[in-house]
Amino acid sequence: MATENNGAPKEYTDEQLQYVYENRRYVGTKETVGFVLWDAAQSLNINTYSTRFVTNIVKVDLGYQTIAKTINSVWDIVNDIFTAAIVEKTRTRWGKFRPYLLGLAIPGCIGTLLYWFMPLLFGGKAATSISKFIFYLVLEIVKEGIGTFQGIARTGLLSTITPHPVDRTRLITIANFASGTFGEKLPEQIMTIILDLIDNKAFKTKMSIEKQMLIAFIGMGTATTLLSSGMSFWFFANSKERIMQSIKTPSVKDSIKSILNNKPILLVTLSDFLSGFGISGSKSDYYIDVLHFASMTMLAGIPAAPLSPVSYTFVPWFRRHFSSRVLYIVSHEIANFLYVFVFLFGCIGFNPKTFKGGLYRNKWAMLFAMATWELIWTLFYGLRSVIGTELYNETMDYCEWKNGYRTEAMTSVAKGLAAKVASSTSSVITTALKKMVGYDQNAYTKGEEQPDYVKFYLFAMFTIVPALTGSFGIIPMLFYDLSGKKKELMYAELLERRKNAATVASSGDKEALEAIAEEQINIGKNK
Repeated sequence: MATENNGAPKEYTDEQLQYVYENRRYVGTKETVGFVLWDAAQSLNINTYSTRFVTNIVKVDLGYQTIAKTINSVWDIVNDIFTAAIVEKTRTRWGKFRPYLLGLAIPGCIGTLLYWFMPLLFGGKAATSISKFIFYLVLEIVKEGIGTFQGIARTGLLSTITPHPVDRTRLITIANFASGTFGEKLPEQIMTIILDLIDNKAFKTKMSIEKQMLIAFIGMGTATTLLSSGMSFWFFANSKERIMQSIKTPSVKDSIKSILNNKPILLVTLSDFLSGFGISGSKSDYYIDVLHFASMTMLAGIPAAPLSPVSYTFVPWFRRHFSSRVLYIVSHEIANFLYVFVFLFGCIGFNPKTFKGGLYRNKWAMLFAMATWELIWTLFYGLRSVIGTELYNETMDYCEWKNGYRTEAMTSVAKGLAAKVASSTSSVITTALKKMVGYDQNAYTKGEEQPDYVKFYLFAMFTIVPALTGSFGIIPMLFYDLSGKKKELMYAELLERRKNAATVASSGDKEALEAIAEEQINIGKNK
């Protein structure tokens, strides 16, 4: 319940509460197009093959990779904390987040290019080369530092680009619809075809398989890096932050307090934390090392492709009939649920004593299984693309409503830290297990086969193992209750509060600005 200036409670009518769902627009066409390009740039890469690149092309020893992941995980946690504090204190005429996105765009691009150039810089070096390992480790640490600033700023910009929830949902939906319709995975698909052609010796050339793959990775990695960086920079230069931050920057203590008294974000954070412990192998490793059929990822998706854009039309219906809690759980767990059946299907005919047989080694049988998986999963694609982002933005609005100020940086870092601790632990374990089972890093470029037990391991690690280890995130979301009248009341108060603050700010009245600042401080005490 809101309060008038004299402290008396203010009631909102049903009509005022429904104002939150009106089709209000603040972001213009040019900025919307930029947002769509920026969103597409996030997927304009071949990162799905990054592990294979480091393992099979750069050939960094799996033991060294485990060490690097462990060190980088610790650094990731440490740098998140002070980075968030820096961003939280930022107040500039360009906004709170845009300076970091603009200023770090070029260094980030250079760091990614160096990543793809590693095979040229360390050609011929052994997998256990110390110089190669140190360069790889330092590059990962620098990339992580830059990525933390960019990640916090990206999340913050999305939550401040428009003050209206409907306008924000519109942007997210348009961007995800455009990406899904016009080929957000095109670079990945092109790379998949190239790898399949090379793996099956389709190119009539005297170049070795290793040399062909080297050219493919460096060429595609460089092209996608330059293109995605350019698209992102254009949006950063033409975007605007429209939600005014609190006039007085919150202290670290206040920032921490805003997280601890924000029940919705605590539940989402705990859910991410528990889900992050899911141990998951690479689907592409299975397709390439077991089936020698990297194009499976595209062929299996063909029957479901028409449903991808259509799935966004289901989102309004889902939102009307189910709570955010139910939708979040379903959209995040449907993949693991379906993978259980893929695993059982693949195990038909499998002999656990000899590791022989099993449909999981038959590319056409598994094409049918994965096509069915894709078909059902795609029905929820639009929902998954929208609900996670919108749920986080909703929790940030709750922070502003309850405390009188926003702490996007500290909140996103706290949320990210929990997930990173879990996922980093999972990543280290997965890499270590891969070495323990005897995965041969050289077999791929030499055209040789992995042992039978390794093939079964690769299959299990992307199907049944993540389903069994990554579903505990459901539990916290059972208690998420930011919905119904509570949510409507929150937005009704926020929209009025933001309107008043913007009016006072544009007037230039210093006394009024100080009064607004004092009011912001007192909001948290009165809630």
